Amino acid sequence: MTSKLSLDAVAREQLQRAGAGPSGRSARTVYGGHEHLLRQTVIALVTGTELAEHENPGEATVHVLHGRVRLRAGDTSWEGRRGDLIVVPDARHTLEALEDSSVLLTVAKHRPS
Repeated sequence: MTSKLSLDAVAREQLQRAGAGPSGRSARTVYGGHEHLLRQTVIALVTGTELAEHENPGEATVHVLHGRVRLRAGDTSWEGRRGDLIVVPDARHTLEALEDSSVLLTVAKHRPS
C-alpha cells in the first residue's frame, strides 16, 4: 500500500463503479482491513441507494467527500454534504444517498476483551 493517495480520485472511481453496477454502490478500503484496528473505506452510493441497517463495529465517522447523505439511527437522522463529518452512533443505523455520493468511512474497531 502506498503512503499517499488521492481520496478525490478514489471517490470518482468508486462513483463510476457504483453507477455502472446493479447494486448502485461500490467500496474500496484505502487503509487497514480486518487485521487492523483502524479501517478507512471509500463508499460510493448512487441517488436513492442505501446501506441497510447494520451494527456499528466500533467507533466510526463518515466524512462526506461528494454529494449528500443521510445517516439514520432509530428516530434520529443527520444529513451531511461535502466536507461534513458525521459521528456514527453506537446503534444500528442506515446510510442513504440523497444524491450521487461518496464518503470516507473511518472505523476504529473495539479491541477484543
